[in-house]
Amino acid sequence: MYDKLKKTLIDLVGENGLLESEVNITAKILTPKEAIGETERKDFPLLQGKEFLMQADFKNALGQAFTDAPSNFKGKLKKILELKLTDNSDRALFIATLNAVMRYLGTVEKTIHCKNEEPELCAREIVRTIIDKYGADIKIGIVGFQPAIIDHFSERFPDQNIKVTDLDKNNINKEKYGIIIWDGRKMTERLFKTCDVVLATGSTVVNDSLSQLICLSDKYRRPLYLYGTTIAGAGKILDFKRLCFKST
Repeated sequence: MYDKLKKTLIDLVGENGLLESEVNITAKILTPKEAIGETERKDFPLLQGKEFLMQADFKNALGQAFTDAPSNFKGKLKKILELKLTDNSDRALFIATLNAVMRYLGTVEKTIHCKNEEPELCAREIVRTIIDKYGADIKIGIVGFQPAIIDHFSERFPDQNIKVTDLDKNNINKEKYGIIIWDGRKMTERLFKTCDVVLATGSTVVNDSLSQLICLSDKYRRPLYLYGTTIAGAGKILDFKRLCFKST
């Protein structure tokens, strides 16, 4: 998967004469207020200091990536293409840059995270979209603790029809919005086995768990949807179903 993403970016910059460009890419770590604004709900991982939103700026086009291993970078695009993508820090730099470059070239949109009341509005729209397509009597699997999405699903679905996995040890085996959070390291396959549709955070492309989700989706023939700005470029390249209604 990462080989395909890197090859696509190499081809894009080569075709558009950007490889030797003197324009710098600056990846910065956004503060929670910069990233998500003022939200009524305070348990977003971003606001708890458990995730960070990195932002790449390429010729004034912005691309973002959620990560638990933030870092800063300033240099030429060709240096990003030399990253090995073997850890979360490198992958976050690469994905944020991929999103920024594709945004600059006009091949992808919605690369900037929504703010203030918009995460709530987006969550409602995600739930509405799933219900419109599959009905409200299905079992929904959610990969990654996103409180607004989980809460709005819990308002429309019976608790037993919602399964959630997460990697944060502080969430695992805890009840959140009436749902017991499963350990994503151990229970992801069970989630695909027992659910009809799976919704996953786009940050899985950074933490290297997306490949497993793709395999399980194929194995159990479950529709897989990804949400968020992190997956913007990769979702376009790999032809994923993406739900991200209020980003810009």
